[in-house]
Amino acid sequence: MTQELINVPIAERLRPQDLSEIVGQEHLLAKDKPLRKMIEKGELHSMIFWGPPGSGKTTLARIIAHYTKAIFVSFSAVTSGVADIRRVIKEAEANREQDNKSTILFVDEIHRFNKTQQDAFLPHVESGKIILIGATTENPSFEVIGPLLSRCRVYILHQLSPDNIKTILKRAMNHAQGLKEFNPNVSEKILDYIVNIAQGDARSALTTLDLAVQATEPDKNNLRKITETTIEHIASRKILLYDKGGEEHYNLISALHKCLRDSDPDASLYWLARMLEAGEDPLYIARRLVRFAVEDIGDANNLALVVANAAKEAVDFIGRPEGDLALAQAVVFLAMAPKSNSIYRAYGMAKKDALESQTEPVPLHLRNPVTSLMKNIGYGKDYKYAHDFPDAKIDQEHFPPSLKGRKYYKPYPRKKS
Repeated sequence: MTQELINVPIAERLRPQDLSEIVGQEHLLAKDKPLRKMIEKGELHSMIFWGPPGSGKTTLARIIAHYTKAIFVSFSAVTSGVADIRRVIKEAEANREQDNKSTILFVDEIHRFNKTQQDAFLPHVESGKIILIGATTENPSFEVIGPLLSRCRVYILHQLSPDNIKTILKRAMNHAQGLKEFNPNVSEKILDYIVNIAQGDARSALTTLDLAVQATEPDKNNLRKITETTIEHIASRKILLYDKGGEEHYNLISALHKCLRDSDPDASLYWLARMLEAGEDPLYIARRLVRFAVEDIGDANNLALVVANAAKEAVDFIGRPEGDLALAQAVVFLAMAPKSNSIYRAYGMAKKDALESQTEPVPLHLRNPVTSLMKNIGYGKDYKYAHDFPDAKIDQEHFPPSLKGRKYYKPYPRKKS
């Protein structure tokens, strides 16, 4: 392998050039699947590939261009603007007029384009001047404007399985443009370790293996035996797939909330650890635990709110990593506590009435007569002072006339702890 080729990242050197070389994504690319048939027939339409890093979005876009004989223009949402879009459109028009060739405009990280930039694509996608293929790790229904989304088909790419990643690594070790000439000696245990670190990201797995091979000196048999220590030094630690501003953020907090509601302390601890170790703000988690305490436990255990607030104060006071244990303690307590949403439901009904019913004045007997004029016109008249009655309980109307007799709070017959 030439030095020039070695300088090209291994993921790029080994990028599949044909559908048969793609590993994974069988739900899209098996022989009987519509997308596979469309590619093989050379048919084109604008589309968006939504999937995690290293799942093959760019590779698939390039292969579509290869099969359809279209001109492939790669475009980065990070470095390009509206002026670049206009230039590409102009070139696409010239290619169609001169050579009758379609242009595929591949936009990596399309979710990073703002609304104005995305709007610039619309008329050209609509007219067919360009075939837009966008790639995103974010849910396109949140990040891509509706008019553009409606003109594209969305294809979801799945995270590559451990077996998929291992297949890719073994291919790299035996490929002439991969690592074959370095004679890597990599055990199944080490491969599994790299696979675990990669978390479904083929690019990350290949890069880790490449760096490990490059960093290992050949032995007397000219073999480079990769050790776990070498991998640890290169990878530092497993990077958990997470985006604090994206869909995965909401998926994980949803999982934690639902496991707490289902009284599963073990799964709750797992999702808590996933979020914390991926870099989530612990105070955000603490705020969600406070919300859970009032929304899903409420009057079933009044200590829940106290515990959740105490965890929040502890995290704010001592920070990480010590504060993680305070969150863990709160999570276990909340998971094991009896559940009731009676307060959540009651307030929801009261709020609905407050917003939707006629805004009536406070009944006179509930008003405080702070001046003689107020007293003369009936403020506080006939009000019954609760402490003058047995058990300080009194039956008098507290609602405006249109809501007379309203009942919101209906506690469930659950044993409180």
